[in-house]
Amino acid sequence: MGDETLAAAMPDRTARLGLVAVERVSSRRGLLAVLVRQRLALTGAILVGFFAIAAIVGPLLVQYGPTEQFSGEQLQAPGEGFVFGTDEFGRDILTRLAYGARISFQVGVIAVGIAALIGIMLGMVAGYVGGWVDSIVSLAMDVLFAFPAILLAIAIMTVLGNSLTNVMIAIGLVNAPSFMRVVRGAVLSVRRTTYIESAVVIGASTSRIMMRHIFPNITAPLIVHASLNFAFAVLSEASLAFLGLGNKPPSPSWGSMVSASYGVLQLAPWAAIFPGLAIALTVLGFNLLGDGLRDALDPRLRNQG
Repeated sequence: MGDETLAAAMPDRTARLGLVAVERVSSRRGLLAVLVRQRLALTGAILVGFFAIAAIVGPLLVQYGPTEQFSGEQLQAPGEGFVFGTDEFGRDILTRLAYGARISFQVGVIAVGIAALIGIMLGMVAGYVGGWVDSIVSLAMDVLFAFPAILLAIAIMTVLGNSLTNVMIAIGLVNAPSFMRVVRGAVLSVRRTTYIESAVVIGASTSRIMMRHIFPNITAPLIVHASLNFAFAVLSEASLAFLGLGNKPPSPSWGSMVSASYGVLQLAPWAAIFPGLAIALTVLGFNLLGDGLRDALDPRLRNQG
């Protein structure tokens, strides 16, 4: 009898699992369909994809080295030998842009990872535990929010020292409070739901409730915030490099390229235009992609679209 009952129950269970799988596939297809329908989001995805590919394979395709100098070729206009021209030291701008893209994306990934790790941990604890823990964590984040982001990053680098690693740490620490606020707000809206209360009643541990029940339900705003935060990280790295912090010359960086070309702007505007365009288009791409993800992941905005 037991075997017969189990055999009878198997088709129903298989059907339910199949329905769940279909719903997940449909949800993913719906997300992709929304992104494709939104031209601005699609434009952002194309820009981000282009610069991501340039960061990965660009340095392997260029024919010159990032610090290679050509005597007598200083400040050459874009042409056949040098597609984007050369800088004041006779270095190929296209090559330095490709290597600079790798540095910018490296800083963005690691800085956003640091900010997300700190912000998620603090936000989940503050939002779920509440009380004096929430008050202390929120107060500490508000204190950090009181300082301008770039000035706070400069202050952190003053303490840690001038290096690319410290730039990533500084940008990550500066961005952590924004992640904490997003996570805390999402946790506050989720923790009073029925399935969380049911998990508490059956005796589930706090860590299990956070990781198995709360975190999977707050990933949508985190994805959106991470994409927008990536743009801020790239722009912050370029700003710090423009001020002479972080990536040290002659290693290429978009911000340092703009800074170095400032003195020859009238003679060779291309030396500043191309790295400036790279920064602007990368930031624009992540902002457009973040807006598209927000519209696609928010059911209310998706229905309005």
